[in-house]
Amino acid sequence: MKKNGKKFVRELVGGEWYEYVPLGKHIVAAPEICGGRPTFKYTRLEVSVILDLIKAGHTIKDVLRKYAHSEISTEAVEEALHLAKKAFLRSASRMKAAA
Repeated sequence: MKKNGKKFVRELVGGEWYEYVPLGKHIVAAPEICGGRPTFKYTRLEVSVILDLIKAGHTIKDVLRKYAHSEISTEAVEEALHLAKKAFLRSASRMKAAA
């Protein structure tokens, strides 16, 4: 299904509907979760929280240990870093084009 031109997924999870736009394999934007800000799929853990920890010097291993209850993986955190880099490069490219 598409909503506002984006692929919109609707799944039944734990007896409740979970609707989201996949931003990657592990990262989603779910309108009803954290105001639609990017989270790790099936969690309420915002990607920005993890990126802030890494920015502060924590390793991926530290992050996984701290958020073991969320069951995020190394692959999920690496995807978050990759998507953040892509967003940065896209933004920089737009700024350069506008100059």
